[in-house]
Amino acid sequence: MRKVSFKTILFLCAAIIIVDIIAFYWLQSITQLITIPYVQNIINVLFWAFTIGQTTAIIFLKIRLKNLNPYRKQILISSLYGISILSFIPKFIFVIIISSLYFTNYYFSEKESLIIVPLVGLLSGILPFTVILFGIFKTLYRFKIHRIKIELNTLPKNFEKLKFIQISDLHLGSFSFRYHILERAVKLINHQEPDFIFFTGDLVNNHAWELKGWENVLKKLKSNIGKYAVLGNHDYGDYSTWKSLKAKQSNFELIKYFYKKIDFKLLLNEAKIINYEQEKMAIIGVENWGNPPFKQYGNLKKALKDVKSIPFKILLSHDPNHWSEEVVKNTDIQLTLSGHTHGMQAGINYKTKKWSPIQYKYKHWAGLYNLGKQFLYVNRGLGWLGFPGRLGMRPEITLITFKRK
Repeated sequence: MRKVSFKTILFLCAAIIIVDIIAFYWLQSITQLITIPYVQNIINVLFWAFTIGQTTAIIFLKIRLKNLNPYRKQILISSLYGISILSFIPKFIFVIIISSLYFTNYYFSEKESLIIVPLVGLLSGILPFTVILFGIFKTLYRFKIHRIKIELNTLPKNFEKLKFIQISDLHLGSFSFRYHILERAVKLINHQEPDFIFFTGDLVNNHAWELKGWENVLKKLKSNIGKYAVLGNHDYGDYSTWKSLKAKQSNFELIKYFYKKIDFKLLLNEAKIINYEQEKMAIIGVENWGNPPFKQYGNLKKALKDVKSIPFKILLSHDPNHWSEEVVKNTDIQLTLSGHTHGMQAGINYKTKKWSPIQYKYKHWAGLYNLGKQFLYVNRGLGWLGFPGRLGMRPEITLITFKRK
């Protein structure tokens, strides 16, 4: 994860305290319904003990961050992130709902407002708390296969038989070496009997030590023809502090070498020509290319150099912004596969309808897009980062097939 300034941390703590002060004020309208005084006191003490403990832990963690073991640091940040979301959002919604009801309580009689408004306000806090809790403990690892069929008039006829699997954003450090969880995804993938498996970046959160033991899981991925990968923004170690450039480069080399251990071909601004039943296809892979503040290591021109004459091309590029900035209209690449956004790990997916707050930052953030005869698919990610949960945005395995128009 990227660094957060101390000023930002203080601002977040201030926001938590302000919301808690207002929430505590309205909480009294609910606790007054309790007739046993010592129960009221226990609720009040626990409320402020949690608030003080939470803000103190956030500030303490920021101050001591550099001195912590990287693995322990990662666990603490994710845990605190989850607790903060689980606490802040329900209380924020509770404050908005109960404030709105009290300020418009002319719809109720005075007697009704003393009972109905607090209970509705309480329910408004309990409901999002339950949803977030479900997202942390139930849907975080409920892997879902999205089946996509793309029609192309430029498709070589024999390629209609092929099955392509895309996975993205594993962030292996977030799994905390719980290998059995990802093994479930591996079994799901192998059950599809894919011809190709594509991985579109963010293997780790930052460090090569996150990869320990994972080769025994990921080398079990089976494909009939080939397995290909590209790097994501988190794979370069740009979000960590290093003792030297040599240490950072060593970390980077270990991450790249890991792909050899799991039998994936890592494409670094290069392309691979596939010959299949007398037809040709180019699989192109670029290093991470994103709009600032993300760095632009990718060199699409270099990657295309030797495959310009190949009629059917698939590009692996981690950041979906790359498609609109350099790919579409500027090349003849039919399909680009990306990840990066995670669908913000929160949103709504219902039939053809989808929504997430991330769409206000990324125009292309999840699912299939096209402009003319060029397509982009953005995978929602298989792992997670930061918030240890998924709300309406399950971890994704994409199965892509083609049909000739």
